[in-house]
Amino acid sequence: MTPSRTTTRTTTRAATRDITRPAARDTTRAAARDTTRAATRDTTRTATRDTTRTATRGITRAAAVAISLTTCLLTACTEPTMPQAQMPDAHVPPFAKEPFEPFSRDAVVAIALREWRLFGQTMADPAGEATRTIKPEREQGLWQRVGEYWWLGLNAAAPEIGWTGKHDGDGTVFDPEDDGNYAWSAAFISYVFRIAGAGARFPYSADHAVYINAARTVSLGQSRQWLLAAERVQDYAPRPGDLVCFGRGSARGLRYEDLPTATLFTSHCDIVVDTATPGMITVIGGNVQDSVTMNTVAVTQDGRLATPDGTVLDTRFPWMAVLRVTEDASAGT
Repeated sequence: MTPSRTTTRTTTRAATRDITRPAARDTTRAAARDTTRAATRDTTRTATRDTTRTATRGITRAAAVAISLTTCLLTACTEPTMPQAQMPDAHVPPFAKEPFEPFSRDAVVAIALREWRLFGQTMADPAGEATRTIKPEREQGLWQRVGEYWWLGLNAAAPEIGWTGKHDGDGTVFDPEDDGNYAWSAAFISYVFRIAGAGARFPYSADHAVYINAARTVSLGQSRQWLLAAERVQDYAPRPGDLVCFGRGSARGLRYEDLPTATLFTSHCDIVVDTATPGMITVIGGNVQDSVTMNTVAVTQDGRLATPDGTVLDTRFPWMAVLRVTEDASAGT
């Protein structure tokens, strides 16, 4: 008997169901198994990686501790030091700070002459100064040079270190009539000695009185720190590289015997650059006629600024003292 359509459909559905269910079940189980394996593998990898990282960190920390202990033993476990204040010569080039060559009179003279040439070889001429319309210290190329005198001549923390030939420390241009408040003659002297390699043996300052007084303490035997010693103008003939100094304004009558003073005083010093001509020495000073200027000074036949009784020959300058320079023992070798 031929099966009915209903019977056939029922049989087909049952067969399909019996075939489909095992296949689906097998597929589900395989997928679950694969998922489990992947999860297990990922978990294992993550655990391994974390373990490795932890171990590496441990090794690194242990190595760091070992290095620290070794360093401590080598340095006797000293306490960490606080940052120090800026050194006075932190801004000075190495050739002048170390210095590369011994300090010498020749170096002082050579640098002074170089700066004189840079300013156009100005010779002392009061009449010419009266007719001049532009001050050299304010000209392009020269006001910057005066700024270098301030910057390198003085110590790093000096309040005047940012000045130039026409600017204050904030960069403001001051009036030409106010340049007396920014007098740079002592900065020039300090610059020359700094670049010549005087190092810590020169009392760099914006006031000549600082190193005049310091030099007097040396000649009195109160100090051995400086390479300058003050001498009486009638007792010692200045040599190239020495400084010749006089009081100005209210200090014009100040004498060698008055040194050292308890307070600063207005003064000026020039650098002796030549003594070859009998009866005359040649000097160079900064901020003379607002320039680096050369001048000649009358002296006795044996080269002194005053006669034995103390009478100064060149009455333009009330000479107070000669600051004798001490060279390094190896200078000129």
